[in-house]
Amino acid sequence: MVDWLSYALLAIVMWGIVGLLQKMGANRISAHSLLVWLTVGFLVLMPWFLQTSNPFALGVREVILGIVAGTINGMGSWFLFASLGLGAKASVAIPLTALYPLLTILLAVVFLAENLTWLQWLGIFLALVGGAMLSYETDGTAALKD
Repeated sequence: MVDWLSYALLAIVMWGIVGLLQKMGANRISAHSLLVWLTVGFLVLMPWFLQTSNPFALGVREVILGIVAGTINGMGSWFLFASLGLGAKASVAIPLTALYPLLTILLAVVFLAENLTWLQWLGIFLALVGGAMLSYETDGTAALKD
């Protein structure tokens, strides 16, 4: 198996597990506290990251880009935790927020002048339809009245 594919599949497994853990955490603590402990989890990995690369050998532009990306990632995580804390179902909120690559694709088309094929546009459309279907909920009584 191609190395990158192995890593991508492992990311799916890890993110699948973390979605459950995030909902369990959001049921017990605030989104703010959950984000703090998420950050602590990243810090636990810091010695391994520092051992395998030298993040201090980067230019100012790359460091600023990394800090901005990390800040936006943290904000996105906080909003997800807040939605879970406000009662969102993990089975709906986590997959719905996993549609974020659609925004990345649109931003790449606008700012990086990337071109998409009709098949890729169809995939985007189907992902949006899937997201809408996934987030659609009824109160459960409508089926009983029919």
